[in-house]
Parts: sequence; structure tokens; C-alpha cells
Amino acid sequence: MQAAPPSPSQLSADAEKNRVALTSVGAAVLLTGMKLAVGISTGSLGILSEAAHSGIDLFAAAVTWWAIRASSKPPDADHLYGHGKIENFSALFETGLLLTTCVWIAYEAVRRLMLGTGHVEATPWAFVVMVTSIAIDVSRSRALARVARAHRSQALEADALHFSTDVWSSVVVLLGLAGVWLSERLGIAWLAKADAVAALGVAAVAALVSLRLGRKSVADLLDEAPVGLLEHIARAAAVRGVVSVSQVRVRRSGPRTFADVILQVPRGLPVERAHELAHAAEDSIRATVQDVDVMVHTEPDEPAPAVPP
Repeated sequence: MQAAPPSPSQLSADAEKNRVALTSVGAAVLLTGMKLAVGISTGSLGILSEAAHSGIDLFAAAVTWWAIRASSKPPDADHLYGHGKIENFSALFETGLLLTTCVWIAYEAVRRLMLGTGHVEATPWAFVVMVTSIAIDVSRSRALARVARAHRSQALEADALHFSTDVWSSVVVLLGLAGVWLSERLGIAWLAKADAVAALGVAAVAALVSLRLGRKSVADLLDEAPVGLLEHIARAAAVRGVVSVSQVRVRRSGPRTFADVILQVPRGLPVERAHELAHAAEDSIRATVQDVDVMVHTEPDEPAPAVPP
């Protein structure tokens, strides 16, 4: 059986998701190059950690772009529910990359704090790069989050979280550079370690966001029902004429929700009328749940137990 061609609205959504993902790849290339050049020239572990973070984001953005394109393929004989799970795998993969980077950043920061190695030069270029990075990260995070919400894309949500994490970690690095600059001007030695402390802040923020994203990705991969969704679908399916909703099962695949619903209808109801109730329930669910593929089955209501004389 050949799958139905995608609708114009679906094609438009796929094009928007692909465009914003590709733009993020370009932004990640720019940020990684700037941070790496200035980090090497200044010796700042905070900026170098940001460069590594942006490098991971670049790889993750490329994976996201691929995942968006692959997940938009229609169902086929081997993937009857479509390819939406590719987005969930992409988000989980990005989580692993980010956590690995956090471990390395934390290790280097602790080593510098304990051994006192590494000289940091707080040059004007270092501040310019970090301020520019914040501006780009804010712009990309907002654009990605907007499209992710509009099309319920977990892969784009992961990319948005990466860029939003970069905003806060860049602010932390700026504070670290300011501490180094003040140390040189005021002669306060302990402020010179602010850069390594800032790197620890980068690792902590990124790890917390990564764990939250990873939890959500695993939940979707294991078909965990979102909180309240079962009750929401059951209420929508209980159209006039239905005795009760006896079963609701849901699974998520990328942005799409698949629902199987069993309705109890009055015994002896004509088949045509039962089909009408099933179609009415499907229409009600589609009207209340975004991007849902629903299948409704009807069964005769169980007779009331006989009352003993």
C-alpha cells in the first residue's frame, strides 16, 4: 500500500524546519571559528571551552539538519509509523555529545585551579567575541524555539537548548574575563582564577540542560505518554452517543502522535451508526490534538449484570 503524498501544509512545515536547521549550521560555524581563534590567542580556558562547546553544537546542528530531512520522509513498507523517531534519536545523540564536552571542560578547569597552570590574557577581542556570540546565540535560540514549538520538533528543540545554553555560558565566561582583567589592574591574585571557575560554570549549566533534554528524548523513544494526553484524548473521544471510552493508547514519533482508541457503544446499535460515532470521535480528537494520527474501534457495551430476585 502506497503512502499518501504529504499535504501542502506538511511540505511548508518541512521547508521551514529545514531552513532554520541549516541556518543554525552556518551560525555554529561562525561561532566556533571566532571562539577558537580568540581562545588560542588569549589562552582563555573559558573561551576555549566555549569554542569546544560551539564545535559540538556545530556537529549537533549538522546532525539535526540531517535528522530533520530524514524524519520528513513518508511512511514506507519498513517504517509504517513514519521516520519521526529519527528526531528523537538525534536529540538523544546531541545530549551525549554535550555531556562528554562538559566532562572535559570540568576536568581542565579543576586541573588549572589545582595546579595553577594556564595564563589568560583578557584582550578587547576576547570581550568582543563573547558579546557577539551572545547576540548570535540569542537570535538562533529564539528562531529555533519558535519553529520547534510550531511544529513540535524535538530535534530543533535540542538545537534551541544548545544555543540558549551558550548564551548563559558565554555570560559566565564574560564574568571570568572581567575577573582576570580586574586581577591585572587591582593586583588581586585570586581573581586570576575566575576564568577556570567560569569554565566550571559552563560545564554545570550545559550538563543540567543536557540531562533534561536526554530525559525527554528517552521518554519519547520508550513511548512514554505525555502527562495528561491520555485524559485529553479520552475526553475528546467521548462524543454524544458513546457509552464510554474503554481504552486509549498513544505513542510519539517525532512531532506526530499516534492514538488507538476503543469506544463502548450501545448494544444492538446498527453498524452504520457505530461507524458514524467512530468517525465523529476521530474528528473530535483531530480537532483538539495537534498532528495526530488516530484509529478508533467500537465495541458493544457490556450488558448490565442481572439483579438477583
